[in-house]
Amino acid sequence: MPESYDVIVIGGGPGGYVAAIRCAQLGLKTACVDERADARGRASLGGTCLNVGCIPSKALLDSSEQFERLNHRFAGHGIRVDNASMDIGKMLARKDKIVGKLTGGIALLFKANAVDSILGRAQLLENRMVEVSEPGGAVRRLSAAHIILAPGSQPLELPGIPFDHDTVVDSTDALGFAQVPARLGVVGAGVIGLELGSVWRRLGAEVVMVEALDDFLPAVDRHIAREAARQFKRQGLDIRLGATVQKVEKVEKRKKAGGAVRMAYRQKGRVHEVEFERVIIAVGRGPATDGLLSPSSGVALDARGFIEVDDRFRTAADNVWAVGDAVRGPMLAHKGSEEGVAVAERIAGGSGHVDFNTVPWVIYTAPEIAWVGRTEKQLAEQGVPVRAGTFPFAATGRALAMEEPVGMVKLIAHAHTDRLLGAHLIGPHVSELIAECVLALEYQASAEDLARTIHAHPTLSEAVHEAALAVDGRAIHKA
Repeated sequence: MPESYDVIVIGGGPGGYVAAIRCAQLGLKTACVDERADARGRASLGGTCLNVGCIPSKALLDSSEQFERLNHRFAGHGIRVDNASMDIGKMLARKDKIVGKLTGGIALLFKANAVDSILGRAQLLENRMVEVSEPGGAVRRLSAAHIILAPGSQPLELPGIPFDHDTVVDSTDALGFAQVPARLGVVGAGVIGLELGSVWRRLGAEVVMVEALDDFLPAVDRHIAREAARQFKRQGLDIRLGATVQKVEKVEKRKKAGGAVRMAYRQKGRVHEVEFERVIIAVGRGPATDGLLSPSSGVALDARGFIEVDDRFRTAADNVWAVGDAVRGPMLAHKGSEEGVAVAERIAGGSGHVDFNTVPWVIYTAPEIAWVGRTEKQLAEQGVPVRAGTFPFAATGRALAMEEPVGMVKLIAHAHTDRLLGAHLIGPHVSELIAECVLALEYQASAEDLARTIHAHPTLSEAVHEAALAVDGRAIHKA
């Protein structure tokens, strides 16, 4: 007889492990099946985010940003350092230590909440049966009243350009370069490409980014995207828009000043060739659903391999739910976590809810970029009358004192009701400042509400306050 549970969660990433913990908190006998293992063969929970995504990339971003400050910004504080160097091995070891601490922390949370952690590759069969192929070759069967699918996502390849994980690499490979490439190509100037390109540019690589789209960061408000492009160009990121990659091939004979990979791309009707030591393919991610479902499972996939769900996260199979990167919506860890909580609460008889209109986005470059709600362009296309207020960080005492006076806050409100509809920020630590704006949108606040909220001085948050005042044309510290 198969082992029986109230809930089996397939996938131990931010959607899956959070769902499993919440199910257990609600009194449900829960198991979580995940195939990722660490170097010692133990379960390494946390999915892509903790193991090879959000957390390790932020560790490297922080290390490289410290190095950047040391070389280029500390002088403004009167701190002089000559011949600074970076120990790449120690930087990577620090990253791995952080990852290990956090993945181990999830294992402790599972133990504290009595969630059974099962290491292996799971496939959903008919009638909510789950077959688990364990690392040693054993196969075991489980069953549950409810199944939550949270398989996550994986890097996409370019057609005809497979990863060799040496010179043509994915985002996971790019987190572990043993040395700084002299010349690095990045295909894709989106979130992943910008963050990884920033890391290795700060450490000394010449970085060329090739982006097929004509617009830079099209999902971002145009004011913010233009400022971001200006800042990245100043930093030395070479971003080539409207450039479609035709071919990436190894160069048999390395040149002294050349590379191991030759890329051909088409831009404005002309084909250009350029050589790199390595090329990162960062054109997005796709659902990790290969082999997840047996034909008899009853769960449907769309043409791109995403699990089809309704607005309550239910699949076509009874009592089978799906959350996270493998379903519609943005591929964001916090979005997956909220979906996991919502599903757990619905299984337990509650009414879990996720408001997709107030999901924050962050790009952890320097300056950081963050936003929530709609852009001015989207609102114009929808015929919504708006008023917008902006305020530069250069006019705040805290940003000047930090030697980081770049970027701005832009708030958009309905022209008649003053209700906040969007918040768009670029500048220092805006990944933290966006939380105030998310809360304001969630509570349906007006720009006036933010304008009448006292913000401590001197803080970066004063830029949010002043932008709210600027919606009504009455910013105090803006000429």
